[in-house]
Amino acid sequence: MQYTITPIATVRSPYKQKFGVARQPGLVPAATVCIELNDTFNADSVRGLEAFDYVWISFIFHGVLEEGWSPLVRPPRLGGKQKMGVFATRSPHRPNHLGLSLLKLERIETGKPVRLYCSGADLLDNTPVIDIKPYIPFVEAKPDAAGGFANAKPEELNVIWHDDCQHSLLTPTEKSLISQSITQDPRPAYQDIPERIYVMQIARYEVKFQIQGDQAVVLAVLPI
Repeated sequence: MQYTITPIATVRSPYKQKFGVARQPGLVPAATVCIELNDTFNADSVRGLEAFDYVWISFIFHGVLEEGWSPLVRPPRLGGKQKMGVFATRSPHRPNHLGLSLLKLERIETGKPVRLYCSGADLLDNTPVIDIKPYIPFVEAKPDAAGGFANAKPEELNVIWHDDCQHSLLTPTEKSLISQSITQDPRPAYQDIPERIYVMQIARYEVKFQIQGDQAVVLAVLPI
């Protein structure tokens, strides 16, 4: 039996390209998104949701649909060298390209359209959302559960802002967003080229930076 899934909302995110998107929710607290519900839904559809601190967002990895899927993938946490089964990972290259993120619910606007503002997001701009559910701690929090190869938080880079990078253009929130995103090391796991300059489009800016060892240096911040 086949089913048709219709998106219920669209994500407005500061992440404008796949490169630089946080690899997991919650790693970049400053990454705030707006989830804009379709006109089909009014305030009744979110009545009571404001009483919850976190929400589960089910979505489609729309940025990789044309790349297909594979039964074996190379998780970044394993250095991009070891293969694991796709269902043992959070890889976007899945049979149905479905994703699931737990985000902090900051506030709800019940106008037209209804908007949910969430932080700690790992979602690309224009991501189609297919469902929203409240997070229920007593059922879903399992602090003693085994985490497999992702049992601990990954090591972070130390971010340094070059004196000439024009970071004075940024608001404190924008600077936190960029810094927190880079500190997660957005490079492909197999790539370590100290002289390479990486370019990331985030919020209203194009950000250029280099990574050497455990240090990332922001070289330029240019308005898009």
